[in-house]
Amino acid sequence: MLQASWSKNDKKARNLIFLFSAIVFAAVVLLSRVKLNVNLGFDVHLFAKANALINSCVALLLIVALVAVKSKNFKLHKNIMLTAMFLSVLFLVSYICHHLFAGETRFGDINHDGIVSDLEKTAVGSSRMIYYILLGTHIPLAGIILPFILFSAYRALTGEFDKHKKLVRITWPIWFYVAVTGVLVYWMISPYYH
Repeated sequence: MLQASWSKNDKKARNLIFLFSAIVFAAVVLLSRVKLNVNLGFDVHLFAKANALINSCVALLLIVALVAVKSKNFKLHKNIMLTAMFLSVLFLVSYICHHLFAGETRFGDINHDGIVSDLEKTAVGSSRMIYYILLGTHIPLAGIILPFILFSAYRALTGEFDKHKKLVRITWPIWFYVAVTGVLVYWMISPYYH
């Protein structure tokens, strides 16, 4: 096992984790309702591509980190997980930028007029239902997972490995699901970007 990297202070950690999580959640909700009409000089959907790439990397890192910890390579596990957390922060910035500059895209809006007609719904068929099921699970789990990730990291960094292990049994599969479904959601919605 590794030595604790941080001093334990549950009250301060809990307050900071909940405050940070609330700020991130509020920023995502509020900023997703705003669209800035600014010409950045490049296709703003590059942010969405970056998000899919980042989510792919996070999913892979989560698998490698799981293998590392199962192999008792705790230092590698720690470094991989810190990298996954750093990438998740980059994802968050890119996600907010995409929604700020690109606005909302409607699944199945083949002619890009902002309205999904009955004819367009018919054209995309059952993929529309699959998309909304994925999106409907991805979004709330993405909103819920942040404090779990932060508490998991805190427990590991303070050397409370039993509590860390217990918590990551919940955190890891949800975080992995969010990362994978983020890529699937991008893959499904990207044809409707304009």
